[in-house]
Amino acid sequence: MDDISTIYGLKKVIKNAIERNTDSLVAGNIDSMEKYHYIVGQIRAYEYVLQELSNLNEKKEQKENDGNIIELGSTKN
Repeated sequence: MDDISTIYGLKKVIKNAIERNTDSLVAGNIDSMEKYHYIVGQIRAYEYVLQELSNLNEKKEQKENDGNIIELGSTKN
């Protein structure tokens, strides 16, 4: 599996975890403030990781595209 596939796989797993936690909050399955804060903290951490994965993916795509630029102009002899 290449790096891009790994990133997309991780993003899918993390998005599913966010959805499960969000569903728990919306459904009212939280019986204490400690549990509420814990789940909100998890969601924030997952969102942070998703953002970092997106940043890494962007940098990788930009790096891969660096070799595709052709400079037109005078050449030194």
